[in-house]
Amino acid sequence: MLAPPSHRRKDRFKMALSMKSVLRSGRNAVSILRRRAFHRSAPAAAQVTVRDALNQALDEELERDERVFLLGEEVAQYDGAYKVSRGLWKKYGDKRIIDTPISEMGFTGIAVGAAMAGLRPICEFMTFNFSMQAIDQVINSAAKTYYMSAGLQAVPIVFRGPNGASAGVAAQHSQCFAAWYAHCPGLKVVSPWNSEDAKGLLKSAIRDDNPVVFLENELMYGVPFEMSDEAQSKDFTVPIGKAKVERQGTHVTLVSHSRYVGHCLDAAAVLAKEGIECEVINLRTIRPMDVESIEASVMKTNHLVTVEGGWPQFGVGAEICARIMEGPAFNYLDAPATRVTGVDIPMPYAKILEDNSVPQIKDIIFSIKKTLNM
Repeated sequence: MLAPPSHRRKDRFKMALSMKSVLRSGRNAVSILRRRAFHRSAPAAAQVTVRDALNQALDEELERDERVFLLGEEVAQYDGAYKVSRGLWKKYGDKRIIDTPISEMGFTGIAVGAAMAGLRPICEFMTFNFSMQAIDQVINSAAKTYYMSAGLQAVPIVFRGPNGASAGVAAQHSQCFAAWYAHCPGLKVVSPWNSEDAKGLLKSAIRDDNPVVFLENELMYGVPFEMSDEAQSKDFTVPIGKAKVERQGTHVTLVSHSRYVGHCLDAAAVLAKEGIECEVINLRTIRPMDVESIEASVMKTNHLVTVEGGWPQFGVGAEICARIMEGPAFNYLDAPATRVTGVDIPMPYAKILEDNSVPQIKDIIFSIKKTLNM
């Protein structure tokens, strides 16, 4: 005898539930296998902010060499004005992480003297605009002593802090000091862009026996970049004096440093849609400058555009153009080199004026097309 319709419906419902549970368990098994396969695959590069990359470099070098110490305004108990030195005071104590009074002339002089006595100080300026208070110590004491002592007295010191225009801080806090300090023999001048630059170059700067001016950018501190396992190792360094080609291209060479490397890459991505392939060079180091890498690129692309946030007169771009004109790459240029710079005025406070005072992506694109006669 057949079961009543209501019972048949219940049986079919139970069968459907059991089939669903079988399918669900099968899907769960596949999902587990996929997760296991994923965990067996090579780990993806970690996202690390520029701030954290600098913090890693400081921590590793403080641990590696007991002669290294950090001093500056609010670097210790407050964890740094921009939190670059976060956690270091708690780990290393008052003798290695030293809060100073608001007196750049005083604590820079102490740091230079400590370097001459055999220590390896890292002197933080809350902004490089304040380094003007200590210009005598940086130039006359730190930069010139190694030479004037015929190589007998090294001054292994790093001057570091944010450089160039930030946002809404007006004229007295917005200079780019790349050209200022690169003008002076005896100094090495470093200007990182991404997290890998920041960590690898800072470690190299701390280990160098020469005074190094390390120009960071406040607007880049919170920007994350991918860092490989190699870049996160304690042995990772980036050599001072070597540029990096961030993007290969054939039509025009873009040369930049610090924040504006990113602008150049963005401009190159836009122009690639129009069939223009830009080669982007990240200088990394302003002094000594890797002129050979720039020359090799210009010989390939036959066009040159330099991009920087500083003022045009006697700037980094002006130096690059002069070096190219004086060297073998000049004969390969099919058009005059072009500079994209900050406007030749003190920085205005109003945001709309500020935006028009520093290079924008549209300005870089305009200069590239002008150079290519498009």
